[in-house]
Amino acid sequence: MAKLDPALFVREVRQEVARVTWPSRKETLITTGLVLALSAAAAVFFLVVDQIIAYAMRMLFGVGG
Repeated sequence: MAKLDPALFVREVRQEVARVTWPSRKETLITTGLVLALSAAAAVFFLVVDQIIAYAMRMLFGVGG
C-alpha cells in the first residue's frame, strides 16, 4: 500500500485547480439567470399541465381537487 503524503496531495490539487478555466462574472450571471428563468418556465408548464389533468379528471370521474 502506498504511503499517503498530504503535502504531495495538496501540490497536485493546486496544479489541477490552476488548469481549470473558470467562468467570468458575466458568464456566471448569464448562466445563473438562464437556469432561474428555465426553472420558472418549467414550473409554470407543469402547473398548467397539472391543472388540465385535474380538470379532465373532474369532468370524467367527478374526482380530484
